[in-house]
Amino acid sequence: MLKRVEPAPADKKEGAQTAPKWRKRARRGWRSPLTRRILAVNILALVVPVMGLLHLDQYRETLIASEVEALRIQGHAFALSLGSAAVETHSTGEEVLVPEAARRLMRVLFHDTGVRARAFSRAGELIADSFVLSGPVGGQVQVMELAPMELSPWPDIGGLYDLVVSWLPGKRDLPLYREERLQRAGDYSEVERALLGEGSGMVRRDRQGGLVLSVAVPVQRYRQVLGALMLSKDGRDIARAVDARRSDILMVFAVALAITVFLSIYLAGTIARPIRLLALSADRVRYGKGRDRAIPAFKHRNDEIGDLSAALREMTEALHARLDAIEGFAADVAHEIKNPLTSLRSAVETVTRLEDPAQQKRLMSIILDDVHRLDRLISDISDASRLDAELSRADMEAVDIGELLGTLVEVHEASTIIEGEEGCRFAVELPPGEGLVVPGLEGRLGQVLRNLLSNAITFSPPGGTIRLTAQRLSDQVRITVEDQGPGMPEGKLEAIFDRFYSERPKSEKFGTHSGLGLSISRQIVEAHGGSLRAENIPGPAGGVAGARFVILLPVSLDNYD
Repeated sequence: MLKRVEPAPADKKEGAQTAPKWRKRARRGWRSPLTRRILAVNILALVVPVMGLLHLDQYRETLIASEVEALRIQGHAFALSLGSAAVETHSTGEEVLVPEAARRLMRVLFHDTGVRARAFSRAGELIADSFVLSGPVGGQVQVMELAPMELSPWPDIGGLYDLVVSWLPGKRDLPLYREERLQRAGDYSEVERALLGEGSGMVRRDRQGGLVLSVAVPVQRYRQVLGALMLSKDGRDIARAVDARRSDILMVFAVALAITVFLSIYLAGTIARPIRLLALSADRVRYGKGRDRAIPAFKHRNDEIGDLSAALREMTEALHARLDAIEGFAADVAHEIKNPLTSLRSAVETVTRLEDPAQQKRLMSIILDDVHRLDRLISDISDASRLDAELSRADMEAVDIGELLGTLVEVHEASTIIEGEEGCRFAVELPPGEGLVVPGLEGRLGQVLRNLLSNAITFSPPGGTIRLTAQRLSDQVRITVEDQGPGMPEGKLEAIFDRFYSERPKSEKFGTHSGLGLSISRQIVEAHGGSLRAENIPGPAGGVAGARFVILLPVSLDNYD
């Protein structure tokens, strides 16, 4: 039972190729991975130092040291006042601090200063506190200063930052400030040292995480310690100063961040957008039809993207040229192979209808010649088709042109002697002591010189001289092969290098050569970064004295890398 096979859709045929979907999507703006990477790197480079600046640990320590030193100076001054104005002498001659006098003096000196003053007796009892006032009926009223309400344009980034940093190892751990209902000197280590005659300061933290700065100094009269004075204040001024500095840093950071983002997007656009256009254009060239898809030219950009654009354009042009060459080569091959096949078909069809043995023998000779011609054509075509791939894979080596010419001449002279024919004479002229070494493939360069020598021998008259020369120019080696033949037809100096072009002597049997020798020779020389040209040698009477082929090969790989 026969089944009907439906044709496959045009877009699903075997071999149909389309651009990858991820390339078809235009990655613009934030969707570009390159843009995101540039933004991330630039923002990270900006955020890291800003986070370090926001810490302001050294700045905070400097402010704390300054505040403690200011308290110490105030404490010494007030201790002198207490020692002179708040002391009374008992009948026994003992001098003691008077609590009421100390309280009055402290209210006068520390009113509206934000500093709390506490006086302790020699026995360690609290006798005066500037934040405690006596009531009308003998009670006490404690005065506490409330923190002013502040509206900051920034969120509490400083507090959050301090909280995060406090979890890190090595963070300064401050003792907790505790205040008992009945305070004594033993509650504060700095007061105990002051009662021993040594002033000192302390930095503590309260339960809300704020700072409490305190300084204790001895109250003395005639170098006798009568008590201790403790001055303390909170760290709101320090916190405000740090917050102000952080606000300045954050304001500068916001401006720098905006500029960084703008410049990053601009930089990403100048890099990612041209690369995206080049990639899409390359996809259109690869998967599109026709040759109207051109690679964008960024000639105005004197950078790597401009170089990439130029390289892609040159590569595309070379690809199109290679496709044209392949197409032309295939057409030429088909044409050249068709001629002997037509001749073969005609001879085979005719030989079956002939009964004359002589005519059959002549047709068989034609068939044999056509088979030999096809064999030569196929061999030369195979060699030409493998040439590009071989030259692209092979590694260049040092080739001595002088030794190569000498070896080829010896081979031709030896073959002439063996065949017993009157051959041409060879004249090899090489400069003495001059280096004629070029980078290349010795086998392929030898093939070029063999082709040129074979042409010279074919066109030279019997007993003629073939002159071979090589000399070193500035950065090239110049090789010439000259014969004394009839030269080349006018206007054919370039046509002789075309594929399957053949201009042979009339005495030579038709089909002996495929017409690919000079074409392959020029292809090999150009693959080595050199050039091959032909010219006629002018004769003495204005005629042609022979033909000359000139090869120029670079002495350095830099000329064709």
